[in-house]
Parts: sequence; structure tokens; C-alpha cells
Amino acid sequence: MQEIQGFVDTIVYQNDENGYAIARIKEGNETITIVGYIPYLSEGQNLKLSGEWTVHPTFGQQFKVQSWEELLPDTVKGIERYLASGVITGIGPVTAKKIVDRFGEETLDILDKDISRLKEIEGIGNKKIEVISESFSKQHEIRNIMIFLQNYGISPNQCAKIYKRFGSDSIRVVRENPYILTEEVSGIGFKTADKIARSLGIEVNSSFRIESGIKYIVNQFCAMGNTYMPKDKLVKSCIETLGVTEQEIEAGIYSCAVEGRIKVETVEEESCVFTLPYYYCELGVTKKIIEMTLNKYEDVDIDVDAEIKFFEDKRGVSFAPSQKEAIKGAFRNGVEIITGGPGTGKTTIINCIAEIFEKAGLNLLLGAPTGRAAKRMTEATGREAKTIHRLLEMGVGEDEDDMLFSKGEDAPLDCDVLIVDEASMIDIMLMHNLLKALKQGTRLIIVGDVDQLPSVGPGNVLRDFIESGWIKVVRLKEIFRQSRESMIIVNAHKINGGEMPVINARDKDFYFIREDDQGKILSTLMELVRKRLPSFNKNWDPNKNIQVLSPMRKGVLGISNLNLKLQELLNPPSALKKEKEFRDTVFRVGDKVMQTKNNYMLRWTRVSGDGDEEGTGIFNGDMGYIDDIDDDGGTITIIFDEERKVVYDPMYIDEIDLAYAITIHKSQGSEFPVVVIPLFPGPPMLMNRNLLYTGITRAKQMVVLVGSVKSLSSMVNNNRSFERYSMLKWRIMDIVQHGLEKNS
Repeated sequence: MQEIQGFVDTIVYQNDENGYAIARIKEGNETITIVGYIPYLSEGQNLKLSGEWTVHPTFGQQFKVQSWEELLPDTVKGIERYLASGVITGIGPVTAKKIVDRFGEETLDILDKDISRLKEIEGIGNKKIEVISESFSKQHEIRNIMIFLQNYGISPNQCAKIYKRFGSDSIRVVRENPYILTEEVSGIGFKTADKIARSLGIEVNSSFRIESGIKYIVNQFCAMGNTYMPKDKLVKSCIETLGVTEQEIEAGIYSCAVEGRIKVETVEEESCVFTLPYYYCELGVTKKIIEMTLNKYEDVDIDVDAEIKFFEDKRGVSFAPSQKEAIKGAFRNGVEIITGGPGTGKTTIINCIAEIFEKAGLNLLLGAPTGRAAKRMTEATGREAKTIHRLLEMGVGEDEDDMLFSKGEDAPLDCDVLIVDEASMIDIMLMHNLLKALKQGTRLIIVGDVDQLPSVGPGNVLRDFIESGWIKVVRLKEIFRQSRESMIIVNAHKINGGEMPVINARDKDFYFIREDDQGKILSTLMELVRKRLPSFNKNWDPNKNIQVLSPMRKGVLGISNLNLKLQELLNPPSALKKEKEFRDTVFRVGDKVMQTKNNYMLRWTRVSGDGDEEGTGIFNGDMGYIDDIDDDGGTITIIFDEERKVVYDPMYIDEIDLAYAITIHKSQGSEFPVVVIPLFPGPPMLMNRNLLYTGITRAKQMVVLVGSVKSLSSMVNNNRSFERYSMLKWRIMDIVQHGLEKNS
């Protein structure tokens, strides 16, 4: 870490929301370009900056600011320059000279402690003194807050967020209970708050430390896909993380529950600890899905059998009995689940169901959990499909992490039938909001592959619905005739059944390259992407049509290393391409990237059509390409799915990653022409059949596996997976069971 000091000469760019700035400072006779988060920067300020030197490919040497401190001038010349800069509202160059001529080196003390003396200067009255006093106090306040917070390792960007939330109370709030930052300020976790608390001398066993730690640990557990945490696991984890006794943790859990900050529920003799959002979502989904299945639906005035026959003749298909059952069930049941693997005709069934409902004059909507899945649904059905977020007309709450929907109980969706595809990706919160927006009498058809990996967000909704035994489920097992030609589909079903796949069949679409050494696997992957696959099919663009999927993030064959190698191969540095370094990643125009968390604040504009359509929300797993980088503003423009353009402010750049290689988990709901997957030894809980099945079913035209036969075999034979803690299935079964007992 290096230090420089100088006066702010010019502000090139400044973002008032997050404090990101590009400026030039004078250090002696030298002008230095500085970049970083420096909230409330003003020209004329004297700054002491800590950071490191970097070299920008276009603009040369820059100083990247990590922390900063404003130094108030102590000479008459310095004070006049400081005031003349406009940093204090109400004081310009002329007034600054008058004030300094009158008070000299005492000027800043006068402004701080006896500002009424400004009346001694001609032209300054009570009203102007009030303006000057308020501005000077704010500058003084901001400076003190920034210095205080940075002393505890809080970044300038986080400092700006804290000041925006708490204002002049920031120091008092942090001193009294730094753990409140974890709940009130996005991006500040328990560990940062705990570090501040320990520095302030807050006791290890203080009640608000323990209670904040409890919420943090439950939230972290839920971030792994669970809707609750077993109490015994919570207590054990708290003892390890917080270093306090079991009795103190039990008291903290009790206090949080009494105050309504968590919910503790006993189910079949197991105590379960919920955060409130997931608890109420589970209750809401349970209540609504049971109501919908018990509801009386009007008969559809159409001969379904005749329409199925008409569809078969027109399309040249012949439905299997299970497929006909799925179509007929959509008209008999208020809620139906259709589940099956690739090639079992789910899309064709959707087409048939949609066509019959439309002929019967019913209003139909199609939805999917992601933009890519909705786009595929539109292409496959010839009907507009929207993301669930768009169907519900998503907006943003006061907190940028909160999503709000215009559609709900008071403003339901205007449809008689809703068909939702890729339902394995729907988490408990999204399902709760979707069901709330369905008016009484709306039919719901849920389509998905229950053997895919579960949703990224908390819950196990599709599996819980199926295993509850309450909702009508049709399982599709028979592969459509034309799909039997694809070894991708044949092998997917073999793997799902615990059988080894058929590999390297002549003139087919599923290949396995045997290689044990991870270094050689890596070089083979590079050669496949760079040369062999594009040579095999001239239409396969290495950047756009070939997707590398890996089971994990770390290691030689993890996506972090793969992305560095693939970026160097597919989009190397060039004087013609702008680039921006962020932390340990260099982003370059043309890079394939992915959004890594839901962001309901990001605004997009439609680039296709007339380009006038706008919306909000970019979601975890959305993929796109960098279209432009603004060197002055520090923004990155990305086009997602070839149609949504988003300009990323610097404060959101930490939410994107390179996506030449992505984890199999992140590939859910996607479809790529060619998929290449490295296979290597790893943790048995991760390297399982479920993961391999999900990975190969992402491919449309070809799959290439590179690795050892032993790794392939162990994944096929390993049916273990992470247990997800979800109470939805139990809630449905419990209410149905007790309801039936009561009515019998």
C-alpha cells in the first residue's frame, strides 16, 4: 500500500450515488490521475490517499484509491484556496479572500466554533451565515465519519452507503451497535461488523453480538438453498463461529424469536429456525396451492380427444399414453405437474395444450423463471413467453435488495390458464409471489424436470410439490421417436438411471476424451474450443456457440482459472479494445459475462425492435457480452440475450463475472449448441449423478466430456446430493392429512 497527498485540481467524473470518482490531483508540480470511491469529493480539497499504482491501457498510469483522508489546510494561502474552491456552499473566491484577509490562520476555527463572527465581513448577513454554517458542518461531519469508519477497515464505497443510510448519526449508530449494519446496509456482513465491534471493545458475549450472529448464520445457511436451519445445527455453528456457550446461544435464539426477528417451529420433534421471509413464503405457497387443488373449475367446452388427434395429424406426431394423460389432465385439473427428462415431449405437449385452450377461447399466459428459458419457450411454441418477473410486473422497493410486484392478490394476472416451464428453477419466494397473483379459477400447469439441480434460491419447490402426493403429477418416461437418434438424450436417461453412457458412437453427438492428468485435460479443452470443434462445424463460433461447464469454481479446472485461459484464447488484449480492471479481473469489450446475483435495480432497454421498451431487473445467471466500456465514467455496457442493454455503474461491477466457463449450477435453464465438461476427482457431495445429468442436458447439438473413466463412473454411480432443508412438502401433507381426518 502506497500513499500520496495533493490538492484536487479537476474532477473528471463523479457518481453522487456511490461516491465513485475519477479526478486529477496536484502533488507538487506533478498531476496524478486518481480513481476510486471518494464520496463527496470537491475540487480544492487536500487529500491523503492510500492505494496502489496501476497502468490503464489507454490513459496510462493511475492511482487506485483504497482509503482516503481529507487534510484541512493550515496556512493562509491553503485556507483561501480551500474555501475558494466552492467546497463550502455560499463561499466563492471573492468571499474566501475577504474571510481569510480578516481572520487569517484562525479562519477554520472561526467557521467551526464561532461562525457568527462572519458578520464582521461586509456583505455577509444572517441568511448567508446560515447557509455557510450548514455546508461547513456537513463537510466536517462527512470527514469525521469517513475517517472513523475507514479506521475499522470499511471501504469508501461502504462508508458512502452507511452515511446515506444513517447520515449524521452514523458514528453513534456504529459505536452503539455495529451489527445493525448487517441488516441495514447491503454488502456489509457479520464478519465486517464483528471486526468493528471487537475494535470498539464490545464484549464477545454481548446480546446484540450473539443475536446478530444467529441471524447471520441462519441467513448463510439459507443462502445455500435451504428455507430453514435445524436448531441443533444452528447452535453448533454458533458455538464455533461466535465462541460463546450453548446457554448464551439458546438465550439469543429465544430473544430473537420473542422479538419476532426469527421463527422457531417444531416439526416431528425437530426444532427448525426460519428467517421470516421464507417462513411466510412457505405458509403462503401451502395455503394457495391447496386452495387451488380443491377449487371447482368450469368444464372446458371442447372435445379434447378430437383435438389431440387433430394436433397429431397436423404435426405428424403420435403421443404416448402418458403424454395424452398429461394433455387431458390439464383440462380436468386445476393444478397439474408435468415432469420428464429431455426428449420426452414436454414442449410438444405444451404446444398441444396451448392450442386447445386457445381454440376453447380461454386466455393463456406462458412464463419461465429466466430470460433464456422464456426465450426458448417463445421460439418453441410460437407464442410470447415472459419471465415470471415480467409477468408479475416487477418493481423495486426502498431497499435495492427487495423486489416488489405490481401483480398480486389485489391486481391478479389476467388469464384463465398459466403454463410455467423450467419449474425446477423456481424458488420458494418466486413461487409465493406467482401464486398470489393467480385469481380464483385460474388453471396452473407446471412443467419441469425434477431430476435437474434444484433452484439457486432457497427451497425445493418442484420436488416438494411432487412428493407431497397432493397435486396431480404426470411423469413422462417415453422418449419421442425423433429424440431417440440423439445420444445426448439417450445418455442423459442412462445416467439418470445410474447406467454408464454410450460414448463415441460413430456420427453421433456425444463424445468422451480419456485424459487423467488435469494439466492435459486443460490443454485438451483449450484445443477443443480454439480449433477442433470449430473445424468440425464451421457454424460453431467458439465464443458464442461453445460453452465450457465445470463442476466447481476453484482449481486448475475450476471456472476461475478456465475463464482466464479462455479469455486469453478467445478475446486477447488489443489496442482496439477498451478494458477495465476490477479487483482481480480484467473486463474487455467482447467478453462473455454473467450476472451473479439478482439485482432488481438495474435498468435495461430493448435493443431489438424499436428499442423503446424499458424494464428493470437483471438476474442471477443471466448471460451477455460486453458492448462498451466508458473510461471516463467507469461504466460497462452489457447486452444480455442479444436484446437487453444494461449500463453498469461502477458500484455494480462486482456482480458480474467472466462466463467463458460457468459452473453447472449456473447453467440451469440454459441451452447451448455445444457443451464441453471437464471430469476430474472432487468432493462426492458435489461430483454426483444429478450434476452430470444437468450438465449434459444443457447441450443441444453436441456434448464433449474430457477426463478419466474413473471420474465419469464415480459420478454416474454417486446418487448422493446436498440435502435441502425445506418444510413445504411436510406443510402440504400435514394440512391435507388433518383436513381429511377432520372431514371423515
